[in-house]
Amino acid sequence: MGKLTALAVKAALPIPGTYQDGDGLFLKVDKRGGASWTLRVQRDRKRQDIGLGSARLLTLADARDKANALRKAIKVQRRDLLAEKKDEAAAKVTFRDAARQYHTENKAGWKSSIYARQWLASLENYAFPQLGSVSTDGVMASDIITVLTPIWQEIPETARQVRNRICAVLDYAHAKGWRSTEAPSGNGSLKAGRGLPRQVKDRVNRKAMPDSAVPSFLAALRRKPSYGRLALEFLVLTGVRSQEVRLATWDEIDLEGRLWTIPVAHMKRSKAHMVPLSDAALAVLAKAAALKLAGTDQVFPGAGGGPMSDMTLLKVLRDMSEPYHVHGFRSALTDWAANEGYPDAVVEAALAHKTPDAVQAAYRRTTYLGSLGQPGQRVKLMAEWGRYCTSEANDCTAVVPFRKAKGGK
Repeated sequence: MGKLTALAVKAALPIPGTYQDGDGLFLKVDKRGGASWTLRVQRDRKRQDIGLGSARLLTLADARDKANALRKAIKVQRRDLLAEKKDEAAAKVTFRDAARQYHTENKAGWKSSIYARQWLASLENYAFPQLGSVSTDGVMASDIITVLTPIWQEIPETARQVRNRICAVLDYAHAKGWRSTEAPSGNGSLKAGRGLPRQVKDRVNRKAMPDSAVPSFLAALRRKPSYGRLALEFLVLTGVRSQEVRLATWDEIDLEGRLWTIPVAHMKRSKAHMVPLSDAALAVLAKAAALKLAGTDQVFPGAGGGPMSDMTLLKVLRDMSEPYHVHGFRSALTDWAANEGYPDAVVEAALAHKTPDAVQAAYRRTTYLGSLGQPGQRVKLMAEWGRYCTSEANDCTAVVPFRKAKGGK
């Protein structure tokens, strides 16, 4: 028979202390008014304290019944109840929860806020649909391969980043005790040529559309307006990279000056880039402004108003049954400009390429932009490229005035 009685328990609840009932069961009342039942047992010569629940919800009789059942499980059935409880808790930690916690704890030490946002976005776009609700301990190499297979050849660099980030989350989960093993090794089943196929060269993945096909392609692109299609058209007309379009915000656009200034954080090179805006490019911005979502400053927003996925533009091409790569439109512009007689230096400046000759790089200071009164060669290049791209359109070169769009109001 235990030492405690129902009346003794009731009297003890307001008074902090530990009250023994016997055979390892005791009531603990803390200074903040919390009261709980605990069972102390020995398993493999080690003491274990097992919480039974609140003393304000479990009566003395309930606590004794629960304690008897647990003693039987430990002594007769030889069960490790604390390990089971830990496993149950770990099973509740999904890959999505672990990834977000890892991101929160580590993002302050990463190189930029843009990188931190892209890090989580890549998992949201590619890993969460398959792995998000799976417990961290349940993620196998085969699951990761299933995630990576659709993008492994299509966007190889992104696929490798997603693989590394999934593994980082799983290693983190292992360190936290949510997963029994470390992540599958990138030198094992997740290595190209083993569980994943070998990736083909970038030159195949970045197949460029011939410049002669661009006008008819853009005419077809405009038949079904969407943010993804507008973003792809803007990319073609401005000759920039995918990231620079996807991250573009209205405060980067100077409509009166007809200039888009891309900040350093959005550029591949650590240098801001200015893009002259043709009539065709301004027409795209007018359409984007007409579709502007409240609460976001993104020119071409994705789901939830944030930047669109790096897969969105490629998906537009695939939906139109085009075998080309988004990056290939820069090659189309280069080929067209060469045929039109534009100097290589002007084209390289338009594409924000680094000048390969160190001496030229040291002395070349011009941006080939000129001024509003006297446009430079880059302005003429983009204006003529815009006219060429829209040569098969009926109404796509008409610029709609929209001064308020810059601030998004």
